[in-house]
Amino acid sequence: MSDGKAWPVSERAAALHRDALVWDDHGGFGYSKASVLDCLERWRRAGIDYLSINAGYDVKPWTLTVEALSQYRQWIRAHADTVVLADGVADIRRAKADGKLAVTFDIEGMDSLNGDAGMVDLYYTLGVRQMLFAYNRNNLAGGGCHDADVGLTPFGREVVREMNRVGMIVDVSHCAHRTSMEAIELSTSPVIFSHSNARRLWDHERNIRDDQIKSCAAAGGVIGVTGVGRFLGPKGAVAEHLVEHIDYMVELVGPAHVGIGMDSVIDPKPRGPVYEASRAYWPEAQYPDSGSGYVQPEAFPVVVQALLDRGYGEDDVRGIIGGNFHRIAEQVWK
Repeated sequence: MSDGKAWPVSERAAALHRDALVWDDHGGFGYSKASVLDCLERWRRAGIDYLSINAGYDVKPWTLTVEALSQYRQWIRAHADTVVLADGVADIRRAKADGKLAVTFDIEGMDSLNGDAGMVDLYYTLGVRQMLFAYNRNNLAGGGCHDADVGLTPFGREVVREMNRVGMIVDVSHCAHRTSMEAIELSTSPVIFSHSNARRLWDHERNIRDDQIKSCAAAGGVIGVTGVGRFLGPKGAVAEHLVEHIDYMVELVGPAHVGIGMDSVIDPKPRGPVYEASRAYWPEAQYPDSGSGYVQPEAFPVVVQALLDRGYGEDDVRGIIGGNFHRIAEQVWK
C-alpha cells in the first residue's frame, strides 16, 4: 500500500487517510473478463482498504452475473498477496493491517435473480454483500429512476425479506423514488444509497431528493456520494463537486449518514452497438453525450484534505471516508 508520500495533500491529511479504514462502496466494473480487475492496485495504492465490485446489472443477462462472480473469485485467489475476498468485517480490518485491499461484490438490479428470491442466498455465499432493485428501468422487483415511478412489487418485497434474513444490504441507488421509500420502510435493516448524489445540487434523474436522503438517514442508513461526472455538477468529474455533495448531505442529515461510493471507471469505453441496443437504460434526454468522466480512486486523499480544510473534525472525516459504511456492514452482514 502507498505510504502517502505521493499524495498531493498535507501530512495531517495523509496521516489521517493512512490510519482510517477507507471504504469505497461501489466500483463500476463492466465485466468482460476477469482481467478488468488488474486495475485494483490503483485502489490499494490510493490508500483504500475496501471496495465493493460490481458483478452484474440489469442491462446484461443474469447468467453473466454468475460467470463474473466465478471468474472474479478465481482472479482474487490468484492475487492473494494483495487482494482479499472478505467474508465478514473482521476480514476487512485484517486486510488493512496486512496492507491488502479487501473486496466484496454488489449487483445492480434484481434481474440477476432470474425471478427466484432463493438466488439471494446463493449470491451471498458467492460474496455479494449488497444489491439494488432496478438499474434505471423497471423490472420484476420494482421501479428504476428513468421509468414510471412504481413501487416495490410483491417479488421485490419478498426479496427484501430474504436479503434481511441472509444479511445482504438493501441498496436503493438507481431506483425510482417510490421504490426507494418503500424499501426503506419495509427493510428491518438499514438501507443504503451506495452511489447517489443530491438532486437539489444537480438536477439529474439519477440523483436523489432531500426526502430520500432524510428517510435513509432516519432509518439508520448511509448515502454514498458518487464520482460520476454527469451526476456531480457543471465541471464534471472533479473532487470539488464531490465534496459539495458531501457537505450538502452532512448539513441535511449529519456526518454519520454520509459515505462515498465513487463508481470509478478506469478505462471508459466509447459508445458502441451494445450501448445503443440498450439505449432505454440511458434515455437521450438524460444522457445526451458520452459524459464528463469519473473521479478516480486517487482522489480519496484529496477529499480528506478538502473536508479538513472546510473545518470537519477528524472523527467525522473518518466516518465519511469509511467508518459509516463499515458500521452498516457490522450491523447487517451475517
